[in-house]
Amino acid sequence: MSFFISDAMAAAAPAAQQAPGIEGMLFPVGVLLFFYFLFLRPQSKRAKEKKQMLATMTKGTEVVTSGGILGKVADLDDNFVKLEVGDNLFIQVQRHSIENIMPKGTYKAIAKKAKV
Repeated sequence: MSFFISDAMAAAAPAAQQAPGIEGMLFPVGVLLFFYFLFLRPQSKRAKEKKQMLATMTKGTEVVTSGGILGKVADLDDNFVKLEVGDNLFIQVQRHSIENIMPKGTYKAIAKKAKV
C-alpha cells in the first residue's frame, strides 16, 4: 500500500493516460510568445535604431556619451570617435558608447553658459 497514490487510482492509471494533444502545447507556446513580444522584440528594435543612429553620425554632430559627456564629433573611424568637449580639449571614446544625438546648437549653448 502506498501512502501517496491509492491502489485503485494506480491500477486504473495505464488505461486513462493519453498523449497530450494541441491543448498541452498552447500554454508553453503562449508563454514563449509573451516573452518574445515583451522582452526580445523591443530590445532588438532599440539595437537596430542605435545601429542606424551610429551609421548616420558625421563630423560636427553633437552627441552625448553613455557617461553623460556632451561633445561635438571632431573625427570618426570604425571603432572610435574623437569628441571636442571644450576649447581645444578632445577625448576619444568608443563608437558604441555614444547614446544620443543632440539637436544642433546644444553644444554651443552649453559652452556659452559655462563661460559666463
